[in-house]
Amino acid sequence: MREIAIVRSALWKTTALNWIKVYCSRHAIDRGRASMFEGFERHEIDTEDARIVSFIGGEGPPLLLLHGYPETHVAWHRLAPVLAQHYTVVATDLRGYGDSRGPQQADAAAYSKRTMAGDQLAVMKHFGFHRFGLIGHDRGARVGYRLALDHPGTVQAFVSLTVIPTTEMWARAGKAFGLGAYHWFLFAQPYDLPERLLSADPDYFLDWTLRKMAKDPGCLSDEALAAYRAAFRRPEVRHAMMQDYRAGATVDHEHDLADRAAGRVLDCPVLVLWEQGRFEGKETPLTIWQAWATQVEGRAIPGGHLQAEEQPDAVLDAIGPFLARHLR
Repeated sequence: MREIAIVRSALWKTTALNWIKVYCSRHAIDRGRASMFEGFERHEIDTEDARIVSFIGGEGPPLLLLHGYPETHVAWHRLAPVLAQHYTVVATDLRGYGDSRGPQQADAAAYSKRTMAGDQLAVMKHFGFHRFGLIGHDRGARVGYRLALDHPGTVQAFVSLTVIPTTEMWARAGKAFGLGAYHWFLFAQPYDLPERLLSADPDYFLDWTLRKMAKDPGCLSDEALAAYRAAFRRPEVRHAMMQDYRAGATVDHEHDLADRAAGRVLDCPVLVLWEQGRFEGKETPLTIWQAWATQVEGRAIPGGHLQAEEQPDAVLDAIGPFLARHLR
C-alpha cells in the first residue's frame, strides 16, 4: 500500500507540474500577444456558426487585416501599431485559426471563402463599419477578394499580399508550384488523412513550413512563433486549416469560375504586392489581377512569402500612399 501511495503521489506531482507548465506557457503567450498589440481591445464576436476573435485599435477610417496560413492575427504585429496611427485597425483570426472557433463538421463548404468573408463582414458590422479598407495576406487575401466580389460597395480599397485569385492559381499549378506549395495538394485530401499525418509532430511541420515561406526565418519574433506554435498544436485548428484548403480545391474554385463566366470584377481599387523574383516573365500578379478588377496597381517587393513580418517597411512604403488616396 505504501508503494502505491508513493506512485500516486509521484503521478500527482508530475501531472500538477505539467498543468503548471501549460498554464504558465499559455499566459506567457497571452502576455506576448498583448505587448505586440498594446492599446488594442480584444473581442469575441459570434457569427452564424463561428466565433471570431478580433483586435481593434487606433482612430480613423476602418481597416480590416486578414492573415494567412499557418498564422494568426499576430502576423500583423509589426504593421498594425503603425497603421493604427491613421486608421481604426481591426485584426482578426480567421474562422478556425488561432483563437477563433469554427465548425468541426466534415463539409468543407463551411470554410469556403464566401462563408469566411461573411464572418468578417459580421465583425465589421459589429463595430459599426459598413464600408472599410482591407489588407489580406495569403488565405486572408482570398477571403478579402471574395468579400469584395460578393458585397459590392463594401470594400473601399483592397490590398493583396502574395496572392492571385484561386482559379488563376489552379490554372498555373505546374511542377514548380506542386513541389514548392505541396501543402495545397496534401491539405485538400479527404478527411482525415492530412489531419493524422500532421498530428505526428505539429511543431516540426510548422517550423519547416515557416522556414520554407520566409527568405529570412530569423525575421520572425519569438513571441509570434510561440503564438503560431500554440495554435498549430491544437487538432481543431489544424482541421480548420485542412478544411480551408479543401474548400480552395472545390467550392472556392467553383465560385471563381462562376464570377469569370458572369464577368464580375472587383469594384474597388486594388494594390497587389508579390515576392521579388517569383514572376520574371511578362505575366505578373499585376497583369493577372487586371482581369479581375477595374483599377489595379502593384509591384514586387524583396523578401519571401511572409511580407508583413519580413519586410514591414517595404510593405508600409507601398500601402501607405495607396490607402491615403482611397480611405478617407
